Amino acid sequence: MTEIKQIRDRIESWSRLKADAEALDEVLRMAREEGDDSMEADIRSSFKEVSERFDKAIVLELLSGEADRAGAFLSIHAGSGGTEACDWASMLMRMYTRWAERRKFKAEVVDLLEAEGGIKSVTLQIEGDYAYGYLRGESGVHRLVRISPFDANARRHTSFASVYVLPVIDDSIDVEIRPEDIRIDTYRSGGAGGQKVNKTDSAVRITHLETGIVVTCQNERSQYKNKDVAMSVLKSRLYEHYRAEKDKENQKFASEKKEIAWGSQIRSYVFQPYTMVKDHRNKFFVGNVQGVMDGDIDPFIESYMRWRWQGSPANGNAAAGAEDEEEDL
Repeated sequence: MTEIKQIRDRIESWSRLKADAEALDEVLRMAREEGDDSMEADIRSSFKEVSERFDKAIVLELLSGEADRAGAFLSIHAGSGGTEACDWASMLMRMYTRWAERRKFKAEVVDLLEAEGGIKSVTLQIEGDYAYGYLRGESGVHRLVRISPFDANARRHTSFASVYVLPVIDDSIDVEIRPEDIRIDTYRSGGAGGQKVNKTDSAVRITHLETGIVVTCQNERSQYKNKDVAMSVLKSRLYEHYRAEKDKENQKFASEKKEIAWGSQIRSYVFQPYTMVKDHRNKFFVGNVQGVMDGDIDPFIESYMRWRWQGSPANGNAAAGAEDEEEDL
């Protein structure tokens, strides 16, 4: 029923767009025939509104992958940069949480490893229609350039963090896990959570023996709930692993783990000496870095999807001088 509703909504959206475009075309034709310039402002306004709806509909059409409709597991790992990198990882966690809130998606912490100044790693489960489809292009290394709040000399620092996005596998996608293929360990959770969390073996670690994939969950107080969540994450990791093996030339999932350091980033976030966020894959960038950090990443998501669909880099949207300066950084 959910799938039927999604298909019906998409068909009705295109039907309305087609009808509105035809009506607008008819009004434009009549205005030209009659030489009536008084309707120009209304026609331009209507055309802009129809064009924006068309762009949104196109984005949905690009979400046609096998797992695009699914929720997403989004993992963030601090890279080189020490305390700076841990703070940067926590900033990215906030950015994606804010993005989920903007879309009215549900975001929950599955696993969290805290560190001085921020977090060492975190896994979020984000539930909402097409969450994985929207977020899969976020996989890669993210770079931060800013004047460090941890440096008494106020020097500029560069920090790195990696993001990996996996689909939440449901019953419609078959991933077989045999009991003899896994090892389950329990241990005590760390961090905040009360006496029950810290004094019982509620945290769960599952190791897939064939692939060596290890997943952990310590968010819930119940060992059984942690096991269920960890198994869900393991299914997603295995799905990504086996899918990437079948199509290594055109990897569709986040299996390619680059070094979390200089030269491997997909996006840069520059706070000083100017403000800019730039995607290095398609050259798209914006100047409102604070808006991006508050969760306004849809322009990057949509530009990446169109670039990937077209198979060629986008034209970009800023002066070449600023691009060259950013590359030098």
